[in-house]
Formats: sequence, C-alpha cells, structure tokens
Amino acid sequence: MANTQDFTAMMKDAMGAFPVDTSAMEGAFKSTATLNEKLSGVALEAAGKSSEISNAWTKDTLTKLAELSKAKAEPADYAKALTDFASAAAEVAAENMSAYAELAKKVQMDTVELLMAAGKDITEDASKAVKKATDEVTSAAKKAAAK
Repeated sequence: MANTQDFTAMMKDAMGAFPVDTSAMEGAFKSTATLNEKLSGVALEAAGKSSEISNAWTKDTLTKLAELSKAKAEPADYAKALTDFASAAAEVAAENMSAYAELAKKVQMDTVELLMAAGKDITEDASKAVKKATDEVTSAAKKAAAK
C-alpha cells in the first residue's frame, strides 16, 4: 500500500523558507486607523459647526417671524413688515450660505492636508520597506554565493 504524503509538513517547510515580516502590515493598519481618526475628527467638527449655523439661522428666523406676526395698527404696516421680513431673511440667508461655504472650504483644506501628510508617510514607509527587502535579498544572495 502506498503512503500518502504529509502536505501539512510540506507546507510548513515551504512557508518557513519564506518568512513574512508582519510589522509592515501592522504599521499600515496603524497608519490607516490614525488617518481615519483624523478624518472623522474633521467630519465631526464640520457637522457640529454646521449644526451651529443652522441653529442660529433658525433662531434668527423665528425672532423675525415673531415680529412679523404682531398686530399692526394700519394695513400698510403689514405690507411693510412683510417686506422687511423678506429683506432680512434674504440677507440672513446670504450670510449663512457664506458661512456654509467657509466651512466647506475649511473641511476641504483640512482633508487635503491630512491626505497629503498620509501620502508622504506612506511613501516614506514604502521606501523603507523596499530598502529593507533589498538589503535582505542582497544578504541572502551573498550567503548563498558563499556556500
């Protein structure tokens, strides 16, 4: 009867011949986690400021609506109050849209800065990994040639 080969032992031997350095993967994971944390911080800060703008806009509008809803002595006063409300609402809308645009610009700049820094870090890490791998292969080749 023929004996079957032990593929488990064969695979262990093969994998042992090619050691894997997991520190690069760990470093990449940590870098990604840190970048995600920073990007989340930018997004959460923007959401908070957006809420503040919306809240202030709503309060301002309600205050102006309270003025608009007050009883007037003359019918013409109603038309003037409505005109004043519309004018003030348009002005506040322009101010708040400008605030939203500034917020969006800040988020964009912060995100670009983070991504540029991450790209620089990744490039440096990749260069170190390639240099290390090259050194190891060179060392192994020299050892093999010496035998």
